[in-house]
Amino acid sequence: MSVRVLVSDYPHRTLALATETYVLLFKHVQTNSDGNLTKASTSSTTSSPRKGEAPRCMVEFLPKSGIDLKSYRTLTSAKGTLGLITLGDDVFVAVATGSREVATVRPNETVMQLFAVEFYCLNRPDYDHVGGYGAGHRDGYREPNPYSNTLFEDAAETGYDSGETISEHPFMALKKLLSGGTFYYSYNFDLTRRLQDRVDADSTVDISSLDEGLLWNSYMIDPLLSFRGRLSDEEREALDHSSLLTSVIRGYVGTMTVPQSANPLRSAKSNYPATLTVISRLSARRAGTRFNARGIDDNGNVANFVETETVFCSPTGICFSYVQVRGSIPIFWESTASLIPGQQKIMITRSPEATQLSFDRHFEGLERTYGAVHVVNLLSETKPGEVELTDRYNLQMARTALTRREADEETETRTPDLLQKTEFDFHEVSKAAGGYDGAKKIRPLIAQSAESFVYFLTQVIEDEVETIDHGRPVRKKIMRPVMVMQQNGVFRTNCLDCLDRTNLVQGIVSQMALELFLEHRGEVASSSNLAVFWMRHSTLWADNGDALSKIYAGTGALKSSFTRHGKMSFGGLMADARKSATRLYVNHFEDKGRQNTTDLLLGRLVGQEEVELFDPISDWVQERMRQKADQYETSENVRVWVGTYNLNGKMMGDPSELHKWLDVRKGEGFEVVIVGFQEIVELSPQQIMNTDPDRRFRWEQAVKYVINEAQNEKSEDRYILLRSGQLVGAALMVFVKVSVLSRIKNVEGAIKKTGMSGIAGNKGAVAIRMDIEGSSLCFVTAHLAAGFGNYDERNRDYQTIVSGLRFQRDRKIEDHEIVIWLGDFNYRIGTKPEDARDLIGIYRHAHGRGAKAENALHDLYRNDQLNIQMVAGQTFPFYTEGAINFLPTYKFDLGNDNYDTSEKARIPAWTDRILFKLDATKGTDMRQTEYMSVMDLRFSDHRPVFSSFSVRIRVIDEEKKSTLLKQLYAKRTRQLRDDVDDGDDSSEEAEELTGYQSIAPGLPPASSDKRKWWFDGDRPVASKVKPPQDGMKLNPNRNGNPWREGGEDEWVMVDRDTDRKSKPELPAPRRGARTLRADSTATSAATSTADAEERGTRTPPPRPPPSRNSAVGTPPNNMAGAWPQSRNQALALQNSVTSINIVNTIDAIKSIKTAPTETNKTIRIIRAADNLEHHQRLHIKIALTTTRSSIVRT
Repeated sequence: MSVRVLVSDYPHRTLALATETYVLLFKHVQTNSDGNLTKASTSSTTSSPRKGEAPRCMVEFLPKSGIDLKSYRTLTSAKGTLGLITLGDDVFVAVATGSREVATVRPNETVMQLFAVEFYCLNRPDYDHVGGYGAGHRDGYREPNPYSNTLFEDAAETGYDSGETISEHPFMALKKLLSGGTFYYSYNFDLTRRLQDRVDADSTVDISSLDEGLLWNSYMIDPLLSFRGRLSDEEREALDHSSLLTSVIRGYVGTMTVPQSANPLRSAKSNYPATLTVISRLSARRAGTRFNARGIDDNGNVANFVETETVFCSPTGICFSYVQVRGSIPIFWESTASLIPGQQKIMITRSPEATQLSFDRHFEGLERTYGAVHVVNLLSETKPGEVELTDRYNLQMARTALTRREADEETETRTPDLLQKTEFDFHEVSKAAGGYDGAKKIRPLIAQSAESFVYFLTQVIEDEVETIDHGRPVRKKIMRPVMVMQQNGVFRTNCLDCLDRTNLVQGIVSQMALELFLEHRGEVASSSNLAVFWMRHSTLWADNGDALSKIYAGTGALKSSFTRHGKMSFGGLMADARKSATRLYVNHFEDKGRQNTTDLLLGRLVGQEEVELFDPISDWVQERMRQKADQYETSENVRVWVGTYNLNGKMMGDPSELHKWLDVRKGEGFEVVIVGFQEIVELSPQQIMNTDPDRRFRWEQAVKYVINEAQNEKSEDRYILLRSGQLVGAALMVFVKVSVLSRIKNVEGAIKKTGMSGIAGNKGAVAIRMDIEGSSLCFVTAHLAAGFGNYDERNRDYQTIVSGLRFQRDRKIEDHEIVIWLGDFNYRIGTKPEDARDLIGIYRHAHGRGAKAENALHDLYRNDQLNIQMVAGQTFPFYTEGAINFLPTYKFDLGNDNYDTSEKARIPAWTDRILFKLDATKGTDMRQTEYMSVMDLRFSDHRPVFSSFSVRIRVIDEEKKSTLLKQLYAKRTRQLRDDVDDGDDSSEEAEELTGYQSIAPGLPPASSDKRKWWFDGDRPVASKVKPPQDGMKLNPNRNGNPWREGGEDEWVMVDRDTDRKSKPELPAPRRGARTLRADSTATSAATSTADAEERGTRTPPPRPPPSRNSAVGTPPNNMAGAWPQSRNQALALQNSVTSINIVNTIDAIKSIKTAPTETNKTIRIIRAADNLEHHQRLHIKIALTTTRSSIVRT
C-alpha cells in the first residue's frame, strides 16, 4: 500500500503519513517549567524536556476526508513507519522508504526485505533534506555519538564529535544498519512465529501480538502500539489494514522455487512449482557484536540466539516445517580479541552456583517453547578455553533439575530426559582426509532424537462446516489446513561463536529432517530430482550462514564454500583467509561503533527515553466512552452446562445411558453445552503419538443425540456442534443452540502437549475460545500428569499449558473474561488408604446427608492436593472451585461402586474437577449454580462431573455506540479548535481522565489527587448519620482520632436554650454515646465489665442507644462472646460499625495483635453488620484479610 510522507511547518510543525483513506499525524509537544503540556513545537523552536522526563509527542489517526492536506508538502513515499526515536532533545519518526519481496513461505504469505530507511525530525526542519555521508569515514558514514553533550565531554578521548552539522544526518549509522539487508517484515502473516504456532492463523496480522523478543524495532514501535490499543475497534482495524505500523525482525529470509521436475514428491502433480524457504530469526534480547555479547544474562537470554526454520510447501497443499536453534554457551563468560586468529582469551566470570538459576531459566524457556531439547556441542576437546567452557557446560547440566522425569503410572512408560547432550569435536573430525565432509559423522549420534522430534506437517483438506442459512443449519464445503504431525523437540547447536561450524551442522540436521519426511511419505522422486533439490537446500543454508555471520562478526561465514557445494575448493580456502583477516579489523576497530548503533536501535543507551504519545482526541473520547458504557451496553443471561468424563478408553453400548449425566436438568434451557472427555482411546505406547479422530466423531454424535432428545420435540431450537478439538485421548466439544449461534463469533481452537516432556499427546490440553456478544469465554479440558507424588509435575503441566497454548493473534488463556477448566487433573488425596475409605464409609452410611457426612467430606478435602497447591499459589492462581458435595470420582472397579480393589489399591481421589475464573472489570459476570458428580455411570473407572453456570454477558448496541462515538469526536474536535484559538491547552483534562475507570462492576473508580469519585455528578458532601437520641449533637471538642485514649465523647446532650446562651460543661471523657450526667446504668455496666476482666471473664461492653437511622445498626445479642480480649478494641469496633466509620474500623482491625482465632471472632462481628453498604464491607474485608495474614506469618 502506497504511503506519502507529508510535512507542514506552519503554524506548528506537523508530520503526516497518508494513505488513500487515512492519515497518521505527529506533532512534537513542549513541556513547560511545571511539567505541563503546552502548544506543539513550531518550526523555529526546539523543545527541551525536563531532566529524567520522556519526550512527548501528539499523535492522531484520522480519516483523510477529515483533514485539509493542502498546506502540506511531500517529503517522500514510504512503506510504513518503524516508530519514534530520540537523540538528545530531538524526536524523529523512522520511515521505511524501500523494500523488496524476497520470499513466499506459503500462498499469500510474502516476506519483504528492508533496504532503505529515513528519519524525519518532529521539532525542527534542519534534517529534512540532509543526506550524504561524512567525508573521511569508512564506507562514507560516521557513527552517531549517543552520548553527545551528556556523559562525555572529551571528543578526542571518545572518538566522537557532536555530529550536529547540517551536512550530516545524526542517524546516518542507524540508517545504514537498517538498510543493510538484514531486516525483514511481512504485511500478511506473523513473521516472528514459526509455522507450528500459526497453523490456524488468518491473514490479518495483529501487530500488538508479535514476539517482542524477536522484534528489533520494539523500542521504537511500542509507543505507537500503546496508542493503537487506546483506539476504538473500528479505528484499530483501519490502522491495521493501512499497514502504517511496520515491525521488523533481523536475520535471514530466503526462498527458492523447486520446479516440478525437481520436486521430491512423486504425487505432487501440479503445474505450479514448490517452494523451499529458510527463515532465521535473531533474538534482540541479548543482541550485540562478537566480542561485546557473549554467554548468558540473568534472565536466561544468550548471545547470538537464532531460531532457524526450514519450510517446504508443495502446490498440492502439503507443508513441512522444521525448527532448530543456536545460541552462545549458556554460562557467564567473556572473551577478548587477539591479533592472532584463534587465540582469543576466554574468561568464565561466575561460579557454578551463581550461574545455575540463569542456566535453568534458559532451558525452561526452551522447554516451554519447543519441548525436549537436545544440545549439540561442537567445541574442541583439546583447545584451551573451549575445554573449560565444555567442562562448565557439563557441570551446569548435571546440576539442573530438568534432566529427568518420573514414569507415567497410566502408560507405564518412562519419560525421556528433557535435556540430552552430544559432544562432537568438529575440528578433530575435520582433520581427517575427508575434511569438512567428516561433519556427517554426527548423523548416527543424533538420529534417535531426530526421529523422536519428527517435524511439523500440515495438509489442506476439504471439510464440511455447519452454518445457519435463513434460520436453518446448512453444511458447506471449505478447504482448510489440518495438522498431521507436530514437532516435539529441538536441537540446540553451538560452537564458540555459533557461526561457521554451527551453520554447517545445522544444514545437515535440516537435511536429515527433510529425508525423514520423504521417507515417511514413501514417495521419493528420482535421484536426479533429489540432486537438484538438495543443491537448492545447500544454497539457502550457505546464504543463511553468510547473513548471520555478517551481523555478529562483520563478515560472511567461513566454510560456506563447503556448505554451498559439498566440497572445499582452493577458492573457498582463500575466501576464508580473507574473511578471517577482515574479522580481525572489524573486531578491533568497528565493533564498538556497531555495538553502540545496535544499542541505540534497541533503546538501551544510558539516559535514552521512550517517546510518550498523547492523543488529544482519542484518549479523551475513549475515556468518555468507558464512562458512558451504560448508554450502549446492556446485559443478558446465558446458561452454560459444563461436564467432564474420563472414559478409560471404553466405549458404551447404549448412548441413552448418557442421559444420567447429560440430562440431569432437563428443560432448563442451557444455551451452551461444553463436554470434555479424557482417554477416549486407550493410552498405550502405540496410541500416544497419534490422534485417532474416529472415536471423537462417535462420541460427538452420541452427545448430540442425547442433549437434543432432552428438548421439546416440536422445538426447532436444537443443539448443533459448534467446534471440537482432540489431542490423542483428550477431546473438547462445544454445542450451542441454533438461536444463539448468530451471537457467537471468533471461535478458535488450540492444543498443547505436555506428555513425555512435550513429545507425546497422552497428557496435555485442548482449548476452545469464543465471543458471545461482547464477552469472551475460554474452555480448557486438560489431562495432567498421573502419579500420587507427581503434584509438582502437574503444577508444571498447568504452567506449560497456560504459557504455551496460543490462539490466533497470540491470544492466551488468561486474556479472556471467563475461563473454565474441566478435566482429569489427577491431583490425589494425601492420606492413608484406610483413612480415606473409612471416611467414605461414614459418608455412605449417612446417605450423604447430615453433619457426619459433611464432616467426612471436609476431612477428605483437607488433604486434597489440588486444594493445598492452590492455597499455596503453586497452581491455578485466582481460580475458584465450587463446594465439593460428592464422593471422590476415582478409582472404581469397572461395573460397580467399589473403589480400587486391585493390588495397587489406589487411594480414592477427586481427580475430575471443574474450575473457573472471572475477570469482571469489563462488566461480564458469572455465577455457578450447581457442581455435582453422577455415580450411576459405571463403565469407566472414573465418574463424570458436571457444573452449571449463569453467565451475564455484555450486549453492545453497535449503532448506539457508533452514534455516541461520532458525537464525542465532534465535541472534542470543537473543544480543541476553540482552545487553539484561545491559546489554551486542554490536554490536562484528558490526562485526568486516563485510567479513571472502575475495577469491577458496581464499584466506583479509584480516586486520585485530581478527581474524587464521591464528587461525581456534583453530589453534595453531607453525612447521613443521625444522632443516637433526640437532643444530642456532635461534640465540637472531640479529638480527630476517635481511638486515642482520653478523647472526648462523640455525642453530647445539649439543652437548646442553654446552648444558645453558653457553652455546656463537658463531663469526664468516656467512650460511647452518653448524656452530660452519667447515669447509674452506664456506670454499673462499666464497673461490671472491669470486674469481669479482673476475674478473667468477659462480658459485653455497654451497647449504645439504638439509632433511628436505617443505615446504622448494632451487633446482635449473640455476638457477645465474639469480642476480642481487649475491651478497648471491642468498644472501638462496636462504635465503628455502629457509626459506619470505615476508616476507623480498618485502623482498629489493624491494631489487633491477638491470635488468629481471635481475628476470626472479629470477622464474625463485621459479618453481623449486614446493613452496611457493599463497598464498605469490602474495605473492611480487605483490612481483615491483611491483618489475619500478618498474624499468621508472625
